[in-house]
Amino acid sequence: MKAETKKRIRLISWIFFMVYILLLIYLLFLSEDYGRKAYAFREYQYNLIPFQEIRRFWIYREKVGYLAAFLNLGGNIIGFLPFGFFLPILGYRFRNGLLTGLLGFSLSLFVECTQLVWKVGCFDVDDLILNTLGVFLGYGIFVICNQLRRWIYEKKI
Repeated sequence: MKAETKKRIRLISWIFFMVYILLLIYLLFLSEDYGRKAYAFREYQYNLIPFQEIRRFWIYREKVGYLAAFLNLGGNIIGFLPFGFFLPILGYRFRNGLLTGLLGFSLSLFVECTQLVWKVGCFDVDDLILNTLGVFLGYGIFVICNQLRRWIYEKKI
């Protein structure tokens, strides 16, 4: 692939990554549609027991509604999937799955701690698990796409 094409892809990826980060900030801290309450009614909320909320949403998916279960479980995975996908495009040093996963976990931990301190959500260890899973899935999609790109490029030569 030409250096100019790689440069263009990296620039477009930076733009998408920044839009993604801004959207993440909005959804996780500012959007009232996702359980954000008026400041006077906020309390510290947390779950430190692994898989408790995941199990609860799975068992009671019919009672809480499939949409609510999907938004909680799938939303956490999907929300961090772009992080794992775009980060390796932005820099070669991030093409290490373990490093990308660690950075995704760190971002998720930062988000959860910020939500707890600012009382704009719930610190949930299950969110850390699901968010990190999303990062690894995003990285896996990047690896597959990168291999396909290389395979197609080699066929054209």
